[in-house]
Amino acid sequence: MTASGDHARLLSWPTRDRHMLIADILATGVAVALPWSTSVTEILVWLWLIAAVPLFDPAALRRVLKTPAGGLPILFLLLGLIGMLWAFGVPMKERLDGFKSFYKFLFIPLLIAHFLTSKRGTWVLTGYLVSCGALLVLSVLTLIPGVPWQGRHGPGVPVRDYIAQSGEFIVCVFVLAALALDALKSRRPAWAILLLVLTLLFLANILAIPLVSRTSLVVLPVLLLLFGFRWLPRKGAIALVLCGFVVAGLAWSFSLSVRENVTSLISEVRNYNPQGGRTRVGERIEFWKKSIGFIADSPVVGHGTGSIRDQFRQTVANQTGMAALASSNPHNQTLAVAIQLGLVGTVVLWAMWIAHLLLFRGEGLAAWVGLVIVTQNVVGSLFNSHLFDFTQGWGYVMGVGVAAGMVLQLTAQRQATSGRDASP
Repeated sequence: MTASGDHARLLSWPTRDRHMLIADILATGVAVALPWSTSVTEILVWLWLIAAVPLFDPAALRRVLKTPAGGLPILFLLLGLIGMLWAFGVPMKERLDGFKSFYKFLFIPLLIAHFLTSKRGTWVLTGYLVSCGALLVLSVLTLIPGVPWQGRHGPGVPVRDYIAQSGEFIVCVFVLAALALDALKSRRPAWAILLLVLTLLFLANILAIPLVSRTSLVVLPVLLLLFGFRWLPRKGAIALVLCGFVVAGLAWSFSLSVRENVTSLISEVRNYNPQGGRTRVGERIEFWKKSIGFIADSPVVGHGTGSIRDQFRQTVANQTGMAALASSNPHNQTLAVAIQLGLVGTVVLWAMWIAHLLLFRGEGLAAWVGLVIVTQNVVGSLFNSHLFDFTQGWGYVMGVGVAAGMVLQLTAQRQATSGRDASP
């Protein structure tokens, strides 16, 4: 069909269908832009909202908001908003900066409601995988000796940072592995081999870049266990775990970056000194120790939204080394919430995580994608404030929102089918 014919066919669609197509393209654009650009991602997110608002069915949106998966993110957002009221002594700019970490949760129920209706959720996943594939190619090019440009953040990390890139690639590893296994079960060996090769390339890149994410070294085995017991029979899961040990041994033997990161972690713990020079582990230990003290001072409702830097600022007088750092990030999601919103906010945070995990306990690719994203976020947030970081936070919002909509849509279809089969 000619381009003019395609254009005429598009114009002949009902207005709602055209708006739905535009919204789906914009959502896919967000997924494509996320590994690359903060500003483009944010622009596309708001454009998606503008395009999607006329499509929302108020009744369907109310049903989503009544579910824990859709309602708890809004409760978390509202706590962040009203938490600015009791951030006493904190400059308004810092309160607003703190609230910027919360507003993205508005989009989770909106995405769920949209992809409860849209049939193009796979577009978003495909766009994300393709975009990460392009990033993988560029990352490999910057690792080649003699290449003049070695990445914005060092060899192997062309954009963003090594923690964000490793997190993105981990999602690709376990989604592609599931697709490869599905292709193998469907008797498509060539497609399965291609997907398996891509899986191994993403995994190799995570372990090969000079500055390996230690968080990724914790997340990988957790997701490997989850994959084995979710997708394989018991013997297959045990075999996969054994293969994981072999891969870990090979990474230790052949990856200098893995070996150095693990040995330096042990050394940094052993030699931790609050007044000494900065180390990645030492900073986290110092931040965690101080954070527990802040929480103890106001355990129920915290010190208010945006109060983290102010709390640290009050402890750095006459200090040296790591003890003198006035951080705005305690590098632990639970602590970051508890400092600002106390036990109330912490309960809502964990209730939201649990609600999303329970939603994705079923079968199917969409449920698996959601489970990978939530599990990665929960484990990674032991060492980082991932929900409040831009890339990881929006990755969670987009991944959970789209996957949840697809899962609920499939559930509704199955219920409708079973209802028809049961009717006389």
